[in-house]
Amino acid sequence: MAGATGVTRANQNRAIKQEALRAQLAAGGHIQHVLEISEKLLDLDGLQLDSLQVTRMKAASDIKMRIIDKYLASLKAVEHQGEIDSNITIAWGNG
Repeated sequence: MAGATGVTRANQNRAIKQEALRAQLAAGGHIQHVLEISEKLLDLDGLQLDSLQVTRMKAASDIKMRIIDKYLASLKAVEHQGEIDSNITIAWGNG
């Protein structure tokens, strides 16, 4: 049954669960760890890494990204609910 805003109970529950998963992933440090690995790999001046260390860091980052992707839907599209009251223009291209 849809409410006055057009949001069903299932959609509300899905949004609540997704927000809880985001909080859990943030608390678990998965996203932060991936960012730290990325910064280490980009730090060409200060940190000397051998190929085994780089391979291990990449593998850890890939595993964490798979965990994140599994539990959080990619936000490639934004779902709109309700009425649109104005015209929307989207510029698509290289500039």
